[in-house]
Amino acid sequence: MNKIIKSALESIKDIKDGDTLMLGGFGLCGIPENLIFALREKGIKNLTCISNNAGVNDFGIGLLLQQKQVKKMISSYVGENDLFERMVLSGELEIELVPQGTLAERIRAGGAGIGGFYTPTGVGTIIADGKETKIIDGREYILELPLKADFSLIKGYIGDTSGNLVYRKTARNFNPMMATAGRITIAEVEEIVEIGILNPEEVITPGIYVKRLIKGEHYQKRIEQKTVRKV
Repeated sequence: MNKIIKSALESIKDIKDGDTLMLGGFGLCGIPENLIFALREKGIKNLTCISNNAGVNDFGIGLLLQQKQVKKMISSYVGENDLFERMVLSGELEIELVPQGTLAERIRAGGAGIGGFYTPTGVGTIIADGKETKIIDGREYILELPLKADFSLIKGYIGDTSGNLVYRKTARNFNPMMATAGRITIAEVEEIVEIGILNPEEVITPGIYVKRLIKGEHYQKRIEQKTVRKV
């Protein structure tokens, strides 16, 4: 089955106001840049975005924050985005901060059909407020529930026409688990090849999880915070 869609804008045509989205990436590494630009162009509002962070002020999910398109963020940290910080402190943006390992496992649980899991992370903090607790082997754990999304927007390195994906080094990050946890997964890649070209042993996300595939253009591959030393 050929899953290639001609443009990023066409691939997101059925994303609507109020939907929940997962967006891959860590900082600015491995983010679905072209799909985020398409979301901004379409002007969808009241989105709930599940992502490790929100990019920076003028790139990544920060572009959606600029346009007031995001209602709630479920993230691990604010990162380098002071716009994100200001919007949370002013009450313009809801936030659910989740420990990074817990966020990854909640997404994995959503994709694997797991109803929840117990973790010691967050015990005794506000993370545990209102959550079920259990003593296991003498240690207290809290119950964390899975995360799912209406759409998962992810970034791969190379994909074939059937949607099988490989990733490039650390750009892999949250993308594979998010691919499994969305009702519809849309992937953008830097290169598309015919079926049979990819080594099956290198495929991380099988095409069965990917509903739509686009070839991204004009990747900036920016550095979130550039630090240099004097020569």
